[in-house]
Amino acid sequence: MTQYSKDRVQSRQPGSEHKMEPLPEYVPRFPGAGRLEGRVAIVTGGDSGIGRASAVLFAREGAAAVAIVYKCEDQDAEEALAAIRAEGAEALGLRGDLGNRAFCFTTVSEVVDRFGRLDVLVNNAGEQHAQDKFEDVSQDQIEATFRTNIFGQMYMVQAALPHLPEGGAIIGITSVTAYRGQDQLIDYSATKGAVLSFVRALAHKLAPRGIRVNGVAPGPIWTPLIPASFPPEKVEGFGQSSMMGRPGQPNEVAPSVLFLACDDASYMTGHILHPDGGAPTAD
Repeated sequence: MTQYSKDRVQSRQPGSEHKMEPLPEYVPRFPGAGRLEGRVAIVTGGDSGIGRASAVLFAREGAAAVAIVYKCEDQDAEEALAAIRAEGAEALGLRGDLGNRAFCFTTVSEVVDRFGRLDVLVNNAGEQHAQDKFEDVSQDQIEATFRTNIFGQMYMVQAALPHLPEGGAIIGITSVTAYRGQDQLIDYSATKGAVLSFVRALAHKLAPRGIRVNGVAPGPIWTPLIPASFPPEKVEGFGQSSMMGRPGQPNEVAPSVLFLACDDASYMTGHILHPDGGAPTAD
């Protein structure tokens, strides 16, 4: 069984992928089939974890360009951009805070100005802060978590909508915690429930425009948020309570994101996919 190093716990969010042990698996596992040929995508939180794996998979599937939005992890972002380019797509990294509405609009404008179009938006960026006692969750923490996890998704959609064509796709990353809760991540779970409702309501709104809106609710996935959120003993045993007895890897979630982004999902909107390892209990 893989050992997840409790000695590599990180002290700040969003966490650094290059410091993790073992490193997450993000490289696509299969050859591309051109399912995003010529399209342009934005992936928030694309420097690491599920975002990086999705961005690189989009490139392998023929995307003309993939822009990643990230908060502060420059080394991770450069590695992600290099991996995107290695798959043959153009790549753009945009650094900033998605809780700032003006930044979201500037981000979308930069992408459209540079690449001439926008076809897919993946709202993946998130933060979480574990607390044993809910009464210890500060106002600042609650506001920061909501700004990143749900306000940022809403702002990015508002910025993207004038540019998304008929046939465009929006994918929101929610979480298994939206369904089962997590007693150390109450504010995070609440934001992921909000993402779930946002996806479903937005799907109704945009269906007449031919824009599909769906979501992905991962279970325990080995990403930088884990060593940046939990104490050593929690990191060491992470994911073992899932039915499969292990955490998932980012490249096991990215195919769900790809499916919803491409025309394979042309008759799906308002739905959530669940790559969660069959995780029925709190983890």
